[in-house]
Amino acid sequence: MKEKKLIKEEFMTKTIIVWLGAMLCCALWGSAFPCIKIGYTLFSIPSEDTAAQILFAGYRFTLAGIFTIAIGSVLNRGFLLPKKESISKIIWLSMLQTVAQYLFFYVGLAHTTGVKASIIEAMNVFIAILVASLIFRQEELTAKKMLGCVIGFLGVVLVNVTKSGLDTSLSFTGEGFILFSTVAYAFSSVYLKRYSKKENPVILSGYQFVAGGIIMSFCGIVMGGSVAGFRAASTAMLLYLALVSAVAYSLWGILLKYNPISRVAVFGFMTPVFGVIL
Repeated sequence: MKEKKLIKEEFMTKTIIVWLGAMLCCALWGSAFPCIKIGYTLFSIPSEDTAAQILFAGYRFTLAGIFTIAIGSVLNRGFLLPKKESISKIIWLSMLQTVAQYLFFYVGLAHTTGVKASIIEAMNVFIAILVASLIFRQEELTAKKMLGCVIGFLGVVLVNVTKSGLDTSLSFTGEGFILFSTVAYAFSSVYLKRYSKKENPVILSGYQFVAGGIIMSFCGIVMGGSVAGFRAASTAMLLYLALVSAVAYSLWGILLKYNPISRVAVFGFMTPVFGVIL
């Protein structure tokens, strides 16, 4: 058993595996940006209907959790169930990674542009590394890491610059909420890394999605949102978005389990790049 663990750890820390795994996650997350927009069109959800968008996200993440648990159970050759002591960790992760991150993101996106949202979202790499290094002491903060972050961030800015330049106006419910979303995501990465030392990251990801998805669905319904128009194309898009979250977050969690946060998180700069290309 110990030998198997060491082989798995050695495999998951190989540079090519980290590179390919993290890039796959970013490509999947990048595809979510245009696919969410297409999903809104297929389900006839107006851009200003934040309640319906939150409900749509709730459906997506609940399904993502079910897919994650199902796929993990098949690979594990047995149904994945969290331990009693893991419930509080799952709830905490769901509040950070799904509820806080996406509630702030959807409300913020309704009050800002996609360009500014992408640039602010790219700051999650800085924040994740700073939190991991300065607050949780999970790794050392070095000049090379910070230089890598700066170069990556500038790359995201350049990708998003238009002919008219960048709009520098700011609002609390727009750019402010996107920043809160970014902070929530950064903290969720650190906690996922912390909890994964003793827990299965697939179990953590799957059950936090289910919990977070149900909470978001409830919030969307309470706010007066509704999602209709379940046809072949729209349902297929919802299922794809759920699979994106299930595969990407599970793989990301496994990479974080075996590698320093800075080594994995820095690839996050590629998500908006894939989003722009797609």
